[in-house]
Amino acid sequence: MFKSFHGSQKMLDLQRQKLQRLMSKELLAPRLIKILIASITMIVLWAMPTSAFGIEGLTFVEQRVIAIFAFATLMWVFNAIPAWTTSTFVVVLLLFTTSDSSLWFFREGIPVEELGKLTSYESLMACFADPIIMLFIGGFIIAIAATKTGLDVKLAKVMLKPFGTQSKYVLLGFITVTAVFSMFLSNTATAAMMLTFLAPVLKALPADGKGKIGLALAIPVAANIGGMGTPIGTPPNAIALKYLNDPEGMNMNIGFGEWMAFMIPFTLVLVFISWVVLLKLFPFKQKTIELKIEGEAKKDWRSITVYIIFAITVLLWVLDKYTGVNSNVVAMLPVGVFCIIGVITRRDLEEISWGVLWMVAGGFALGVALNQTGLATHLISAIPFESWPAVIVIIGSGLICYAMANFISHTATANLLVPILAVAGSSMAGALAPLGGVSTLLIGVAIASSVGMILPISTPPNAMAHATGLIEQKNMVKVGIIMGIISLVLGYTMLIFLGSNGFIGG
Repeated sequence: MFKSFHGSQKMLDLQRQKLQRLMSKELLAPRLIKILIASITMIVLWAMPTSAFGIEGLTFVEQRVIAIFAFATLMWVFNAIPAWTTSTFVVVLLLFTTSDSSLWFFREGIPVEELGKLTSYESLMACFADPIIMLFIGGFIIAIAATKTGLDVKLAKVMLKPFGTQSKYVLLGFITVTAVFSMFLSNTATAAMMLTFLAPVLKALPADGKGKIGLALAIPVAANIGGMGTPIGTPPNAIALKYLNDPEGMNMNIGFGEWMAFMIPFTLVLVFISWVVLLKLFPFKQKTIELKIEGEAKKDWRSITVYIIFAITVLLWVLDKYTGVNSNVVAMLPVGVFCIIGVITRRDLEEISWGVLWMVAGGFALGVALNQTGLATHLISAIPFESWPAVIVIIGSGLICYAMANFISHTATANLLVPILAVAGSSMAGALAPLGGVSTLLIGVAIASSVGMILPISTPPNAMAHATGLIEQKNMVKVGIIMGIISLVLGYTMLIFLGSNGFIGG
């Protein structure tokens, strides 16, 4: 994510290996075939008569959006090219074919009633600077500054110390600290850092003991779980919040602190459960572990400023409903201060994970097109969402999301499902009310996306942990399925209770 981060070499190696796999001659033909399938599917859907879709009143522009959406879906599932590349290309396609600044032959010479409503090119391009994107940039800047000043090392030392030296409690310590870090740092960066801290511990444990497997698995499990705790912990959270809080949509006004109020307790429960599961499956042979973490926090005035601004930012996020300052605006505080005092440099800005941000922006652009062209309205009219049993929609969407998230990017999964479920939720709000409302549907997707972790390819933290050579895939599958089922059951139970009693989005 950024080169200065502890364990960044693991991330760079992972990215390099992934790029080499994509560019290898052996995989070039399959990649081209996948791209061809996605492209042909888009062309066929684009060229079909509008009447073939069975949606009354469907316009040419809406048909183009359907075709582009199908292309994005296949490209994200196939992973023939990096996911953020697909997102960027999708925005370009929407701009040139569905916007009010598209190529002339896509909008002129066609009767208005057949052409349909064009999207605003300004709205599509604004997706790259959406307030949610700014929220993530603030989170990235905090992570970089924490690393450069040694705040991450200091926090890790302080947070791990209370867990002592007994092996089972050291495991709990690593799970807890990883989960907490991943609430404010990216899951990938957190996993890289914690695996670096864990490396000497793993070497000191008996080679024939199962405990080291549990410790290695603890990092990706906790990173994936912990990301659910805050809106910036993982992109699916922010994607769900965008639709729930959209002033022109559901306008539920769920704040940063409000999200944390119900998701952090849920996350901590899962942390405890994952600890018990890992202890049962991979008991320690050595009963004590001496933990040593190298590095110290800096004490110059710039570093002290970082510590203070970090604390103020988190406090403002938690209290956003009381201060009246939106969490997206709060995220700009560390950006401005850290750049002014010279902690963040131009080079640091170049190291931000822009690919993640652009991928999220592509999903937002699809949502803009879905709504501005009127396709969302026509889908509500054409598909009898309100006649479907609400419980089937909720359970079905959760299971589909969980299945997809194990094989494709969590962000891509949320990008695909949230806009569709937002349409479905709007049309069946009454039926969903006893089960927690639309919040159950969309936040459920964020949860289901985050707990998809049964394979090394499911998430970067999984891939990093698997790269240690200590974890067999069957172990990851076993733990991933157990934690996935538990997380889905507890997550939806929590959302239904909170939503039906008016505790969410009130």
